[in-house]
Amino acid sequence: MSGPARTGAGVRRGTPPPVPGPRPRWAADPLDELAARLGESAAAAVHPDEIAAIMESDGMTDDHIRLTYGRENSFALAEDLFARVPRAYPEPEPPRTAASPWDMGLTGCLLRGLVFALPGLAYVLGAPFLASPPGDGSGLPAGTDVLLVGTLVGWAWNQALAHRAYAWLGAGDRRSASRALLTGAPAGALLGTGAALAVAGPGEGGATAFATAQALYQGAATALLVLGRERALLSALAPLTAGALLTLLYDVPSPARAALLAVSGAAVVVLAGREVLRARGAAAASGTRGPGRRTGAGKGGAGAGAPRGPSLLRSVPYGVFGLATGALVLHAVLRNTLAGEAASGVVAAPGAVALTLSMGPAEWLLYRFRRGCDAGLRRSTTPRAFRRAATLVLGRCLGAYVAVLFALLAVTTLLWIGAPVPDPARATGLLLIGVTLWTGLLLQAFGAVTTAAAVCGTAALLRTAALFADPPAPAVAAFAVPVVAAAVLTALVCVLLGRATAHRR
Repeated sequence: MSGPARTGAGVRRGTPPPVPGPRPRWAADPLDELAARLGESAAAAVHPDEIAAIMESDGMTDDHIRLTYGRENSFALAEDLFARVPRAYPEPEPPRTAASPWDMGLTGCLLRGLVFALPGLAYVLGAPFLASPPGDGSGLPAGTDVLLVGTLVGWAWNQALAHRAYAWLGAGDRRSASRALLTGAPAGALLGTGAALAVAGPGEGGATAFATAQALYQGAATALLVLGRERALLSALAPLTAGALLTLLYDVPSPARAALLAVSGAAVVVLAGREVLRARGAAAASGTRGPGRRTGAGKGGAGAGAPRGPSLLRSVPYGVFGLATGALVLHAVLRNTLAGEAASGVVAAPGAVALTLSMGPAEWLLYRFRRGCDAGLRRSTTPRAFRRAATLVLGRCLGAYVAVLFALLAVTTLLWIGAPVPDPARATGLLLIGVTLWTGLLLQAFGAVTTAAAVCGTAALLRTAALFADPPAPAVAAFAVPVVAAAVLTALVCVLLGRATAHRR
């Protein structure tokens, strides 16, 4: 047989069938059926290729399309469908109200503020052991320098320790965080005790013992707060709180005072040790040490290939910030006494309590600022618009904090027996220190802790230098330091946090 083989209708064997011609008008068009079947998918398509992809995902081959619909391939059929089906884009689903990471309950923050303030009642219970000798006239405890030095060292060390533990927790390594607390808290207690002993003089044994107990408490309380055990810390402080309240009604004997102080202090230390060891044991039982890290020994040893932890140097600015802000707070609270004026201890107490209690609302307002800036990011369409929105949020939050601090100062002054109404200079100084604290904490929360530490450290050095200057610095110069510090930090917040890139998560 010469020539190609042919079949019935003269079509060559092995070649694809010809494309069918158009159907008669009276015949049903299968393209209408296909358009009805694809329905909303074809109507919502913004390009024919979307319809082609849908048909291919349904298993429609080019051969089937040629035989059934008379089109060359899926793309040609998709173009016809795209032209035939009217566009009907569905309304977008309403956004789901996902919980914002900056939603923080006010109750928890107020609880932390209360936990910060309650340890101050230890000075009320321990007043007989720290009573000033006759003729001193200051009304402040004997060995005030011992207590102040121990307090400042504890603030600095435990700020740095808390940052290091939080850095490990942020890396998912709870075991290393527990180890940092287990070694860092006792080391901080030893350091605080050593600093108190270094400045202690004759007859200041009671102040030194009190500073030692205070150093132990600071380390243990830091561990509990980092691990989120505020309620356990609050329960441990219950005997101390009850005893301090009893002193308002009765003359509590000295042995009872000492017992209450010892019970609360021991409870805090024991709870901290238990929680740290429990967290360490739970992390060891899980067998993990953060993302990609396991406690089991691998090739080359247990530590082979394990990524290094956070650098110790990264925690130094946090310690400097704690030391600087602590010094500024003491300068503001003990302003009259440090200036050489005859002032009773009740003058300093209301301001100290107000500043400490305000740390709870301050923390909540930090979250409010971040949530407000997130909302500003969603609404703003230009960098200038976002900067304006962030500035307005800052004004509202900072104004609210100043109002809360002023109200707390007024309430504590009214409730504190024998406390005089603070003069305008003293009240303004306390409010300025509050602004410095809040803006510094805000910069710290956004990672600009070095900037905040530099400003606060400079202000603390200037205030201390003015205190020991000979001749004494004018009161206006000393007052100008917190004014400038608060203004500089507020301006830095506007500049650094007014950029959208600073709010990336």
